[in-house]
Parts: sequence; C-alpha cells; structure tokens
Amino acid sequence: MGKNNKGKQPAGGSDDSASKGKGKGGKADGLGTCTYVKARHVLCEKQGKINEAYKKLQDGWLSNGDKVPPAEFAKIAAEYSECPSGKKGGDLGWFPRGKMAGPFQEVAFNTPVGATSAPFKSTHGYHIILSEGRKN
Repeated sequence: MGKNNKGKQPAGGSDDSASKGKGKGGKADGLGTCTYVKARHVLCEKQGKINEAYKKLQDGWLSNGDKVPPAEFAKIAAEYSECPSGKKGGDLGWFPRGKMAGPFQEVAFNTPVGATSAPFKSTHGYHIILSEGRKN
C-alpha cells in the first residue's frame, strides 16, 4: 500500500517506519505485531469432540465472561486433545511466526493473552487455543 502514495502523505511514510521499529510501541499496535506466542491447545479430529471440550470451557468460565485458568485448560487438553502435547496439558511453549500452519498461526497470533479461541478447523483437525503470552 505504501508504494502508491509516493511519500505525498507523510502519515503513510511514518506508519511504515513505525512498524519496522523493533518493539517500540509494538504492543500498542494491537495483536499482529509480536514475533512469538506461548500457547496451549486442544486438538480433536472430530468436530463433535472439540465442541464437547469447548462446552466444558464455556460452562466453567467463558459463558460468565471469565478467562479459563491455564491449569483448568490443561485438564481439558489432557482429557480431550489428540495431540501429543495433550499429555503436557496442551502446552506448545513459545513458537515463532511461520512455524505453525496457516489457520493455527492466524488464531494463535490474534487471540489476546489469557483468552481462549473459539473452536476452528486446520489441516490437522479442530483446535481450541489458549494464549499464554507474547513477545517480540
């Protein structure tokens, strides 16, 4: 986009340089700017099973507007997740942009810290993500 205005609009130019500045106000820019995310997830092959897991999260916390405590999310992951990480409570640790498949990365990097995503489909099956942290 920045190429079209050929520097006529100073705002466009300054936005470009701001986004390159490492971490300067990166957090304030919203969610898309961090480089690493720490997350837990539940992975199920079948949509019915992921919905069942999500319903437990809703009944326990989400429907009251509460955040799911990581320890409780871990119990659901251990019970429902078909990913090897399920044994560790779904913990994926820190991972950089570009490591995870498209939809998973999209959701992981756009879920605010402490929040739980709605179920979504990737090439591996159906996931729910709990975001635990971000860093540049």
